[in-house]
Amino acid sequence: MCGIALIAGPGASEALFGQMLDALRPRGDVEEVLVADGLLAGTQRLRIVDPARARQPWISADRRWLLCYNGEIYNHGALRAELRALGCRFRTESDTEVIMAAFTRWGENAVRRLRGEFAFAICERSSGHTYLARDAVGVKPLYWSAANGRLHVASEIKALVPIAAQIHEVPPGSHGWASPRRAPALAPYSDLLSEQGPAGKVMPLTDAGEAAALVRSALADAIAVRTDTRLRVGVILSGGLDSSLTLAHVRERHRDCVAFTVGAPGSADIEYASKLAADLGVRHEIVEIPPRSIRLDQVREAIRISELTEYGDIINAVVSVPLFRRIASMGIKVVLTGDGSDELFGGYVMYDQIEPAQARRLFLHKLANLGRTELQRVDRTSMASGVEVRVPFLDPAVVHLAMRLPMALKVRDGTEKWILRQAFADMLPEYIRRRPKNPMSHASGLHERARLYKPRFARIHRSFGYHLHEPVRRDFSVLLRQSGNDLDLAVSQAGARLDYSSTEHARDLAGAAKHNAATLMADLAAGARGRR
Repeated sequence: MCGIALIAGPGASEALFGQMLDALRPRGDVEEVLVADGLLAGTQRLRIVDPARARQPWISADRRWLLCYNGEIYNHGALRAELRALGCRFRTESDTEVIMAAFTRWGENAVRRLRGEFAFAICERSSGHTYLARDAVGVKPLYWSAANGRLHVASEIKALVPIAAQIHEVPPGSHGWASPRRAPALAPYSDLLSEQGPAGKVMPLTDAGEAAALVRSALADAIAVRTDTRLRVGVILSGGLDSSLTLAHVRERHRDCVAFTVGAPGSADIEYASKLAADLGVRHEIVEIPPRSIRLDQVREAIRISELTEYGDIINAVVSVPLFRRIASMGIKVVLTGDGSDELFGGYVMYDQIEPAQARRLFLHKLANLGRTELQRVDRTSMASGVEVRVPFLDPAVVHLAMRLPMALKVRDGTEKWILRQAFADMLPEYIRRRPKNPMSHASGLHERARLYKPRFARIHRSFGYHLHEPVRRDFSVLLRQSGNDLDLAVSQAGARLDYSSTEHARDLAGAAKHNAATLMADLAAGARGRR
């Protein structure tokens, strides 16, 4: 994967382009650029697939088009074979070359054939006419900004801040054309997350046995294609259902793997993860973070890296940054996570508290917003250390299958992700299958410490210029809870009350201070008993 940057239009500034590339430097291990009149393009490339030959920006065989690409295409081998049969010639084994060949052969329809996590820009070198595309769920980011008759494109918001103009996101599952003097005309190319689902109305899958078998097969295949590498593979392990399933599959298919867990000493995540890693015989690296070691500097750095806009996501980023730094320090470039499973398979208690039709709408809303919340956290905090994260639960086949499942198979008798527990009943120990869901920063034991700094989040976010895209806002999960899980009311409230008031911040800070003081006193008391 990579960080990409592009400026198209007359008078493009090489100094500005250099700033953009510098902002993206942590995303790759080699910088590659093309500089021409009216077109500056480059990548910070993380060399994983055909590392020696897949140089970017990639130029088409006829020299007409230039490609800057970030992501992984898991069916590039099959596409290459199909294109070869149509007469295309290839110089590499890379997915980069396959994307360009597919585009020159099939045009805009090529994006519908890609299975993977991606964001890319293909630019006509003579005119600056640029095609933008992003994967259906929004695993990989893509932003643009227009100023002074030039189009600017980048993988992160921070790379576009120096332009000092409004920054826009390419929505997940969208593509379209832009030019130096015309803003992108973007439209959905995928109906994966629509109410009807791919290729028309979703056919419900109501038989539990059939559903369990299909879930098992789809997830196993999604993990198999993401572990098809000669590199050592890491797995983020919280000891919850999703990460444990991921690790169990990776261990079967790619023995050279390492599990990583982050948390406070003695936290539930470390306890469960340590037991599972030992039971599976997998090397386990624990990143212990004493809560009192989290200070304002760490919070500021997490906001700078993540660019997130919701408080809960920012707190999770504070926990994620040191985790991925440890992974990078061990030379690991590829990591799998269990992200997306909660959204797909009913991992929230609210689904059991509302009518099925409302639950369905909420399910779709959560999926549609993953790209700017959880997936943004994962992308920024991992790529800031040059680590590529792969998310098998968000494979298109798994998402399509989850769209067919009624809520009754996802949440049953108060048990969230029921169908996952059934599908893999023989694969995971009972203590994992029965462990209740707990949010990331809470289960790691670090949430309350980071919460002390919440009143400063918005100011820090603005100091980096990220408000040029979006300001920090209330946590939608809180608004939803306050609205009685009424999605329409919560959306309305989100528009009317963007951020927390000073009174709300003060009340929250008092609660966090009380919790931290109680924890400190308990620690001191425990230390005193230990010295007796």
